[in-house]
Amino acid sequence: MQLGTVIGTLVATQKYEGLEGVKFLVVQPLDKLGEPEGEPLIAADGTAQAGPGELVFVIYSREAALALPEWFVPVDLAIAGIVDEADTV
Repeated sequence: MQLGTVIGTLVATQKYEGLEGVKFLVVQPLDKLGEPEGEPLIAADGTAQAGPGELVFVIYSREAALALPEWFVPVDLAIAGIVDEADTV
């Protein structure tokens, strides 16, 4: 699990069966101090509520598919929740 900031949206004209209605968002991963880390990534929105500017937590690999309404679809990154508040160390 990693924190990230939603910085944009992605529009797909065709989607794999089972991903209809799922939003794809551009997420900038953050390090433990809340600073950008690495390149932005595309994540499927498992919350169906995240939007640009929000702090979210994402999950990777096989577990990412479990965060979506239809299980075992081909995704490697999914937004599992929206963060209300976070303190950095």
